[in-house]
Amino acid sequence: MPPSPRPLRQLGFLTIGTFDAADPRRGHEATLDLITLGEQLGFDSAWLRHRHLQHGISSPVAVLAAASQRTSRIRLGTAVTPLGWENPLRLAEDLGTVDVLSGGRLEPGFSVGPPVHWEQVRGALYPDSAEQEDFGRARAERFLALVRGEYASSFEGTEGIEVYSRRVQPHSPGLADRLWYGAGSRSSATWAGEQGLNLLTSSVVKAVEGEPLDFAELQAELIRTFRRHHPAGERARVSQGLVVIPTDSATPEQRARYEAYALSRTPRTLAPQGPNRLLFAPDLVGGSEELAERLRAHAGFREVDEVAIALPFTFEHRDYVQILTDLATRLGPALGWRPASGAAGAGQG
Repeated sequence: MPPSPRPLRQLGFLTIGTFDAADPRRGHEATLDLITLGEQLGFDSAWLRHRHLQHGISSPVAVLAAASQRTSRIRLGTAVTPLGWENPLRLAEDLGTVDVLSGGRLEPGFSVGPPVHWEQVRGALYPDSAEQEDFGRARAERFLALVRGEYASSFEGTEGIEVYSRRVQPHSPGLADRLWYGAGSRSSATWAGEQGLNLLTSSVVKAVEGEPLDFAELQAELIRTFRRHHPAGERARVSQGLVVIPTDSATPEQRARYEAYALSRTPRTLAPQGPNRLLFAPDLVGGSEELAERLRAHAGFREVDEVAIALPFTFEHRDYVQILTDLATRLGPALGWRPASGAAGAGQG
């Protein structure tokens, strides 16, 4: 199997942070513990997903603010923030605040489109402006402008002891360069490239009529499309997200459960799903040497040097600890990655 032309440089992980509705603090604390463990193991980044009106983290930016005070090195990302749920100006303020608190470690990812279950939630989310809300790329461009420091107000000056700025405060230099766009179609990848953003790819792509249903090839072409339209070309940052479950230190019970989980999700990988023709990637389960070989053969993986492994939604905390440990000490090194200097487990193979 030919080696990857892009040796793995950055390794991260992604979680939705599930919790029990009767005891939400415990679940949120467990997520913070995972981020802390990730830093100790030498991971480069930890990413949170949004789960609105579910038993998963609904406010990743708030949780990452807490994580920024428990860690000192690991980068903290959202993958992704759906802008349809957000006021772009308020989100820009929150992100600037957390980036300042973290010392410039925030990696915000976002996407566009109407909120999930829009017809059911519109009365609570936008009771007075639902018909006027724009959930397309214009909303994203407004958000980008505000993060980049363009004017949010026509007024600047002092009233009494109050000082007002024309742009969002705090303004964190460098934050705009760390914005990521979650794209699953070539048109979205094209737009993200033209905007000079970083690209987040995941385990879902939009299948193209008339092309073979090969997830890896579709993802690779999406990445190439993005780079063709990005000012930085081949140097443009792309992070790949897949469900990859190493079993090196797993118990027999864990291995059986992981394999059953992946098998139950296989049917959705065989054909496009829904009117948007979404194609899902197969989950990868096995020992690290086997997984490394499979990833090196993956056309999408060969295009990137950054990955964020998605942790399955329904596993237990002890499972996540085992998976993260094997990722950092077994699979990552097998792919040429090395944990951050001084991290627990650094240099283990």
